[in-house]
Amino acid sequence: MSDAVAAGRVVLVGGGPGSLDLLTLRALRELEQADVIVADRLGPRDELARLDLSAEIIDVGKSPHHHPVPQDEINAILVREARAGRRVVRLKGGDPYLLGRGGEEYLSCHAHGIDVDVVPGVTSALSAPLAGGIPVTHRGSSAGLLVLSGHDELALPALAAWPHTIVVLMGMGRLGELTAGLVAHGKPAATPAGVVHRAWTPQQQVVRSTLDELAGECATRGIGNPSVIVIGDVVDVLPDAAIIDMTTQQATTEGTGETDA
Repeated sequence: MSDAVAAGRVVLVGGGPGSLDLLTLRALRELEQADVIVADRLGPRDELARLDLSAEIIDVGKSPHHHPVPQDEINAILVREARAGRRVVRLKGGDPYLLGRGGEEYLSCHAHGIDVDVVPGVTSALSAPLAGGIPVTHRGSSAGLLVLSGHDELALPALAAWPHTIVVLMGMGRLGELTAGLVAHGKPAATPAGVVHRAWTPQQQVVRSTLDELAGECATRGIGNPSVIVIGDVVDVLPDAAIIDMTTQQATTEGTGETDA
């Protein structure tokens, strides 16, 4: 192993759902110490300028059906920058290991002799429903949680039989297919269902509906990705007042002169 390889390292950092004040202290420290930040589209990517970081930022963000920087190339960037002796932060939305391909990036770096560390992040699977006033579990309503990728094949009969909460990430492109399929396999059409769009940002929107009407309401309001879908009785447990008002929070933060970090 060369000295350059030994000097460089990669840290996979979970950036949370999009608000700087939901970064962990460890994540913030890694960002401040980084020589280069390889950043996703989601997480606090748009707010990094507020941290006044010295690192070079390489944008590798993906959106549905549009991957300008393929995963193999992202892996290569991490290895290349670390081999140059740089301290590399791979800033990912949510948590690196929850549907974030962090494991693939770890394995790629490890295979090339690069030291890798991992910093957990606040996952949108839990924090987006919370922002929308939805507890993913609630005594008497739900004692469990399934978290699924909307990109993959869904076992609709098993999902329809699941009695607790279902959370779907990256699933808005198949929302109509998902909801209709669950109803067709026996899930009651009146099952509470909701979508939280751009959670923890000033653009946040929340739709609460029923399983059979959710897709139509989202289409009417023009709500797409990035969103988190929640299905189950928990959607209706708390009142609308439980929804986090990000507009008010943003105004309060700016009014005090404090940064979210």
